[in-house]
Amino acid sequence: MAGSVLVGYATRYGSTREVAEAVAVALREQGLAVDVRAVGDVSSLDGYHAVVLGAPFYIGSWHKDALSFATRHAEALAGRPVALFALGPLADDEVEGARDQLDQLLEKLSPLTPIDTALFGGKYDPRHLRLADKLLAALPASPLHGVPARDARDWPAIKTWAKGMASRLAAATS
Repeated sequence: MAGSVLVGYATRYGSTREVAEAVAVALREQGLAVDVRAVGDVSSLDGYHAVVLGAPFYIGSWHKDALSFATRHAEALAGRPVALFALGPLADDEVEGARDQLDQLLEKLSPLTPIDTALFGGKYDPRHLRLADKLLAALPASPLHGVPARDARDWPAIKTWAKGMASRLAAATS
């Protein structure tokens, strides 16, 4: 594939950056040139022939930096293959709700039509929360109230998805 793939990510605590880096490794193993960058640091998509965009859900909302990136670069994204991934659910019983959130997000991002989307488990550690997030999690009505630290990221599934995405990105740009 000519050019390179941008694996752009938005993150609050670093978990999504770690997933973006794992996706980039898998894409490189398939022979693609890949740059991994925080979406807030991307001013142009020139030179990128495909984009993989990842961000977490925080209590029902996709990270604001990812939404801003998708809006700011809507025209450029419409002209190249795009894949999206989201992190979020910490438990199996949360997957359906998170998938619904991802589907609603995709409707908001229209006319962007990703060639694929993936939803992976997230990571949560209340010991590392910023003050505002600690206060929110402490509220009895918060879905994070009393939730212990958990890493629900499925690294083999992430790698498998990324490897499969490599051929689809290459095919979509050749």
